[in-house]
Amino acid sequence: MLTKKDSWIYCIQFISMGGIMGREYSLQEAVALALKAEKDSMDFYRRAASVAKDERAKKVLELLANEEVGHLKAFFAHYKGTEYGDVQSCINAPVDTKNPTYVKLEKAITEDMVEQKALELALFEEKECIGQYTQLAQGVVDPAVRAVFERIVQETQGHYALIESEYAHIMGMVHESDQDTFVRE
Repeated sequence: MLTKKDSWIYCIQFISMGGIMGREYSLQEAVALALKAEKDSMDFYRRAASVAKDERAKKVLELLANEEVGHLKAFFAHYKGTEYGDVQSCINAPVDTKNPTYVKLEKAITEDMVEQKALELALFEEKECIGQYTQLAQGVVDPAVRAVFERIVQETQGHYALIESEYAHIMGMVHESDQDTFVRE
């Protein structure tokens, strides 16, 4: 059982694009990591939506960008740091163009595979996010903050399902609502 002193520090393994980094994170460090991830996701979805040619894919990407804004707001409610300023300044801050996922998206734009590649990248990132936030939630002692991480894990699982469905549409696969029809015929 964690003591009161331990409630501000817990051990997690945080998976990043570069591999697994094991270290202790304070509650504020964990929230700051989540803010960075949500900001990067929002920027990614906004950029992908801005260049998407398929109208349906564009709407999905815009919806996801707006949901990432909601996640930012949820984490900001527990953020006491100054690195990101306030919610609005964070949202309006310049894009991290060195973020590996953003770099891959820019490459996909030049290859004219925007929707397909953006959705593939999004599937990977959302799955990673589910793992990261699940681990963070398990280490958070504060019930209010744990609830935020758990809620965002559930929402991210919904993002994954939405992206998976849109990817099937873009790739011309049978939509899940039509699977029974095609399987039985």
